[in-house]
Amino acid sequence: MSADFDLAIVGSGFAGTLLAMIARRLGLSVLMIERGRHPRFAIGESSTPLANLWLEILADRYDLPRLRPLSQWGTWQATHPHLGCGIKRGFSYFHHSPGKPWEACNERSDQLLVAASPNDFVADTHWYRPDFDAFLVEEAIRLGVEYHDETTLTVCDIEADGIQMAGTRHGKAFQARAGFLVDASGPRGYLHQALGLPEAQFEDFPRTRAQFSHFTGVGSWAQDNPVFSGAPFPPDDAALHHTFEGGWMWVLHLNNGVTSAGFAEVANRYQPRTVEPAKAWRLFLDRFPSIGRQFAPAELLRPWVCAEPLAFRTARCVGPRWAQLPMAAGFVDPLFSTGFVLSLLGIDRLARALEAGWPEGALTQYETDTLADLDATARLIGGAYRVLGKPAAFEALTMLYFASASFSETALRLNKPHLAPGFLLRSHPRLGPAVQSLLAEAGRQPTADWIARVSETVAPINIAGLCDPKKRHWYGVETADLLTGAAQLESTPEAIQAMLQKCGL
Repeated sequence: MSADFDLAIVGSGFAGTLLAMIARRLGLSVLMIERGRHPRFAIGESSTPLANLWLEILADRYDLPRLRPLSQWGTWQATHPHLGCGIKRGFSYFHHSPGKPWEACNERSDQLLVAASPNDFVADTHWYRPDFDAFLVEEAIRLGVEYHDETTLTVCDIEADGIQMAGTRHGKAFQARAGFLVDASGPRGYLHQALGLPEAQFEDFPRTRAQFSHFTGVGSWAQDNPVFSGAPFPPDDAALHHTFEGGWMWVLHLNNGVTSAGFAEVANRYQPRTVEPAKAWRLFLDRFPSIGRQFAPAELLRPWVCAEPLAFRTARCVGPRWAQLPMAAGFVDPLFSTGFVLSLLGIDRLARALEAGWPEGALTQYETDTLADLDATARLIGGAYRVLGKPAAFEALTMLYFASASFSETALRLNKPHLAPGFLLRSHPRLGPAVQSLLAEAGRQPTADWIARVSETVAPINIAGLCDPKKRHWYGVETADLLTGAAQLESTPEAIQAMLQKCGL
């Protein structure tokens, strides 16, 4: 084919497809090109309150009513029950020592539960991406996006008045032309290869590897275990993390019988990269016997995916007539489930630029913000890797994330975005540098002093009752904490109550 479009998007994962739908709502002609074919496996499955809020904002702003119910468990199940999904009430962490079964400590110091919602209906979700992405593509086509799958692009010629793409589809030559191109094809994807874009390294970040897949038959971690009586949510109804020195594992249960699971660790820490995936998995389960019991009845659904190095960052993500979405510009690590919100922030910025007709400097600012968000995420996760073997320090580090995320979400819901500038408050004039300093020192300073500084630093944004030793590592969602923090949000208890009622809380 050979045709002209206002916008071409390469890659049809959720981010590229959502941007394609927004562009159609803005009246642009849109071409979307996909190398594979849906339904297909994709990594990145766990949402967060902040990510769901941005999905709500974009669905409302650009009149995408069929997408809005996907922002929480209850409305998803009522509206799109045929799409695979998992309930995510929060984040649960369990610390393991190699060769030893996990047993709950009396003070729960080897576990951490942080709730993200007070009930199932408004809970976050895990997205079964084969269903989710295919649904979005169908919606995009319904809105008038021209879609071509099983297409391999190899050439990108940037011209004065457009971009020429070329490749093959089903063994035949494929050509297309667009006024602007957005790359949503993932790390080291289309534009990275076609334009020979340079890479950059995340500062002070370890070389990591990951291995992951989908399973059936995975057992429950916490079911019928009396040590979890009174927990703020069932630990399995969460992003379940098994942590250990130098790495961690995720377990995400879906309502279609599928479990997404994998582990990430500092490369060569426990086994050389030459070990084939099936053996690496067996060695991992042998190293952590309690996880081995959880996965004893499990069956692998698809071949393993291995990634080393796991992290990637481009040196530039915009150019004349092109831009990369954040997931093509860089990837850090699934820890803390930051991928969705970074993508949605990028979509918001590009959509606003499209809507405004690409004002001067819009792409430059987009690149600055996108790379700064990735760097802030890498600082957080790099610090986490240094303290994964120290449960007290790791819990303190998570407070930097949970305090920033909960404060940012609430500030946005109160229509006070100025209170939370930048992802993880990276642009906040006081908190930004303080958090950055703490992350740089994580695992490198005396633990007790460092933990005390974390608690002091997050105090001005701690609206979720975090860092409270009386809660003994279990943090539920309590309205009283939020009401107490009304002044920190430049608000009133009455305004907070009204906001909660609007959110169905």
